[in-house]
Amino acid sequence: MRILLTNDDGIHAPGLEVLEAIAREFSDDIWICAPDEEQSGMGHALTLTRPVRLHQHGERRFSVTGTPTDSVTMGMRKVMDGKPDVILSGVNRGANLGDDITYSGTVSAAIEGALAGIRSIALSQVYARAGDADEDTFRAGRAWGKRVVEPLLETPLPSRTLVNVNFPPLAAEDVKGIRAVRQGFHDYARGTVVEGRDPRGFRYYWFGLEAIEHTLDHGTDLEAIDEGFISVTPLQLDLTHHASLGALAERYED
Repeated sequence: MRILLTNDDGIHAPGLEVLEAIAREFSDDIWICAPDEEQSGMGHALTLTRPVRLHQHGERRFSVTGTPTDSVTMGMRKVMDGKPDVILSGVNRGANLGDDITYSGTVSAAIEGALAGIRSIALSQVYARAGDADEDTFRAGRAWGKRVVEPLLETPLPSRTLVNVNFPPLAAEDVKGIRAVRQGFHDYARGTVVEGRDPRGFRYYWFGLEAIEHTLDHGTDLEAIDEGFISVTPLQLDLTHHASLGALAERYED
């Protein structure tokens, strides 16, 4: 099994080391192609207005001066001598739950893989507090990664489908299990805009994130994490709201 690893936190991120350890439970044919630096919040962006450069950091280990989507594209077309069987993206330092997946470079890397017809899985580690980031943060992923990923490599999935996994912010022994759940939605308006001035006196703006309050709908990824479970959510790339097609078609009838 040939596995391509990527992320949105960058080639040197600790979560990528965790992901590699998980991948090596299944194969020795591991390739890495990740961004040079952090690309959180880039979503499914593709670099079009400047060249993308490829850097090698060791055998089968590369980085690109671009986005997670660029990394997957370069991994498949320039780094590897053929398509991978599986793409794993992560382990992200922070949650990718609910509607936040639309911003996620981690999930978008898996989307790019799904578009290419490759089994793709995004993995993220929820933090107890915003900004936490150390090796121990990923303890749930280290201990539970194989148990989560193994069924996802064997279960038949429709084309243009990917899987989004989140580990709760708990010690491995405190994780209650794994739940297959649907995507939830947050209750809040997106973050804050913090205004400041740089050392030369010019105004700048920095997007911030506020504490999130949830109404935890039953059967969602948000509820699963809140109750101490690992969430596993299949996502589809067809964004069409099929129930509205008939009503719109009637509006445009001659």
